[in-house]
Order: sequence, then C-alpha cells, then structure tokens
Amino acid sequence: MSAKDSTVATPLKLKQRGRTGNGVKFTFPFLGWIVPAILILVWESFSRGGVFPPHLLPAPSYILKNIIQMASEGSLWGHVGITLYRLFFGFVIGTAAAVLLGAAVGYFQKAESLFDPLIQAFRSIPSLAWVPLFILWMGIGESSKVVLIAVGVFFPVYLNIVAGIQGVDRKLIEVGKIYHFSTLQIIRRIILPASLPSFLTGLRSGMGLGWMFVVAAELMGASSGIGYLLVYGQNTYSPELIISSIVLFAILGKITDSFLKTLESRTLHWQDTFVKKA
Repeated sequence: MSAKDSTVATPLKLKQRGRTGNGVKFTFPFLGWIVPAILILVWESFSRGGVFPPHLLPAPSYILKNIIQMASEGSLWGHVGITLYRLFFGFVIGTAAAVLLGAAVGYFQKAESLFDPLIQAFRSIPSLAWVPLFILWMGIGESSKVVLIAVGVFFPVYLNIVAGIQGVDRKLIEVGKIYHFSTLQIIRRIILPASLPSFLTGLRSGMGLGWMFVVAAELMGASSGIGYLLVYGQNTYSPELIISSIVLFAILGKITDSFLKTLESRTLHWQDTFVKKA
C-alpha cells in the first residue's frame, strides 16, 4: 500500500456562523413593537371615532400630550424619581435578605426545617394585608413603603435561590469531592455557577413583584410618586392622569426588566442552551 493510499482523511473544520439549525442566527429587534403599535392605532381610531368615550378612555395622543406636559413642567421627574428610589432600596433589601436565608435553607437541612415552614406561611399573606401593620409600626413615611416593597421582592428571589441550590446535580458534588474540593470550593466552583440561572430568574421575578408592591406602597398616604398620581387622578376624575401613570409604570417596568434580562444573558453566556426557531 502506498503512502498516498494509507493517508487518513481528516474532516474539514467548518466555521459556525450561528447557533440555529441552518447555521445562521436571525434577530428581529422591532418585532415586539408590532402588537403594541396595532393596539395603539386601534385605540386611537376608536377614541377619535367616538367608540370609546373620551371622558372614560382618552386617546393615546392625549395621554402622550399629558405626559409631555408633566415632563416639561418638571413635576413628572420628582414623582418618577421618588418611585425609583423606593423601588431600588426595597429591591436591594429584599434581595439581600433572600440571598442570606435562601442560601442557608438551600444548603443546610436544619435551616430548611427551621425557617422554611414560617417563610412559606408568610408567603401566602396578601400584600395589602401588611399595609395597616406597617403603617402602625413605622407610620406613613418612607420606611413603611420600602419595607413593603422589600417583602414583595423577597419571596420570588428566595424561592428561586432555594430551588437553584437544591437542583444542583448530585454527581457534580461527588466529582468535586473526588478532586478533594473543600466546602468553600464546592460552593464557589459548583453550586454558585449551577444555581446562578435560577437566581437571575428570581431577580427578574422579584423586580416584577417590586413594581406591583410599589403601587400598594404609594397608595398608603403617599404625597409623591407615580402611585400617588393614580390616586390623585381618581380623586380629581382625571382618566388621562390615571392612564398616564399606568403607562409610566409599564415603561419603567419594561426598562428595568430589560436591564436584568441583558445582565442575565451576559452573565450566562457560557450556557449551551436551547435556541428558539426563527
């Protein structure tokens, strides 16, 4: 046999151009605007045509005009700022408490037996049930509002941390023990990376509930904030102000969720996950 005949053919190295089935990754950055644009156009046409009573459901153009007017007058920024302030500190406090308790409950069996039954009982309490108690304890100042938001953020973050830690593959832990990893090394190199996706999902869920609890917090005696604008619009029979406040909540909530989603994508770039079809 000649040297030419005995040569083993090596496979060609093909450069992957994407992660989809045909090697090409498609993105549709403006696809998410189609449904909102259609709804706004239908809403605008129905309002101008008299199908929707303007004193109950003003046109989107009038809502936008009202938001721009509040922004130009400067009153809008104070309300948005104080709402973001309450949300930020409530989110930080709730997340910190959830990380501490969730990590302990997820890793230690005794901690789960000690704390988890009480936490699950508190989780079933409606958010508005805390309002009179927090007002009685802390008054109608900022403390009661921030604590209420922290309570709302705590539970989804806590549940996801516990589920993420307890969902770590046992075989990975055993491999770490074979390599003589210490407890700290097992936590840092195995448990943390494996539970990180659940933790980031919990952050997004906690942020969503945080916005819901902001409304409840600002309904209890607030003199500023987007939730206050809702109450003021109701008392003054101003549907344009009520809907403007709802739109602001939706926009700010989407911005914060997009930020956390981007953080999640960049943090978990190493994951070999399922790719949706175009």
